[in-house]
Amino acid sequence: MAVNNRKVAIVGCGRSGSAVSFALMQSGLFSEMVLIDSLAGRADRVALDLAYGISFTKSMNIYAGGYDDLADAGIVILAAGEPRLKTDSRMEFIRKNVNVFESIIPEVAKRNTEAIFLVVTNPNDILTYSTLKYIEIPESRIMGIGTILDTARVKYLLGKKLNVDARNVHAFIVGEHGRSEVPIWSSARVSGVPLREFFEMRGYQDPDDFLKEIIKDVRKDAGELSGRKDSTFYGVAMATRRVCEAIVRDEKAVLSVSSLMYGAFDIDGIALSMPAVVGADGVECLVPVAMNEDELDEIRKSAATVRSIADDVLGEAR
Repeated sequence: MAVNNRKVAIVGCGRSGSAVSFALMQSGLFSEMVLIDSLAGRADRVALDLAYGISFTKSMNIYAGGYDDLADAGIVILAAGEPRLKTDSRMEFIRKNVNVFESIIPEVAKRNTEAIFLVVTNPNDILTYSTLKYIEIPESRIMGIGTILDTARVKYLLGKKLNVDARNVHAFIVGEHGRSEVPIWSSARVSGVPLREFFEMRGYQDPDDFLKEIIKDVRKDAGELSGRKDSTFYGVAMATRRVCEAIVRDEKAVLSVSSLMYGAFDIDGIALSMPAVVGADGVECLVPVAMNEDELDEIRKSAATVRSIADDVLGEAR
């Protein structure tokens, strides 16, 4: 069945999925949106809530459905997952969501293997890799939102400190979307000016303490794995919308999505967040960001962390 590139399916209508559906409703990117959830009635309630607002935005068909309804969707967004309980360890939480994906992906694959699949649920790199394992389609059409939001947070904080528009800050956070993620300060720029030079221009001779503090905060937020009540669902929704824009409009945008690594930086066979060209066909290629030896070493350590978790939990998923 040919897919409809103006149709999006969202699997999972919890806090993240609901926020994503609201952001995409307002984007004007799609003419049809189907919401799917395992809890009876939840997708219906969210769809109806959104549909009531159609008169305020562009015309769109929004409805709740089942797996059969995503058969012709051009983009399938995977936002399903279990909440993290206070009693859950980090690994217990990860295992729960890997098990959720193990049950969902085969059902999706029975209906649609032509869409682009975008993973929203955390831990993002692990679940992106899980999706790659559970559905046999070109790896370029499976990605996670990765460190897009982490990168946006850093750009905002740098822009605020330097008193410049965050859109003129060019820096990437790469590696695991979590506590081992890595800032690439060595190639960071503000409108072409190296980051440290720009700090000097603004009167900051030694920005190291500030840079350490902001990456500490960003890593902490990423490492929470959406286990808090105040997790950034709006940020996740905006990051998801940004990836969808790049796909639907074939923008060839450079975004730090999570995708399968093929030997770059001596990392192979695991999903990791790296700058990549994203367009209508998904991930076209990785962008070789320049980095120093310390950063490269940290990225390899981050990859080892993701691989260790993947080897552990994927063998135990049931």
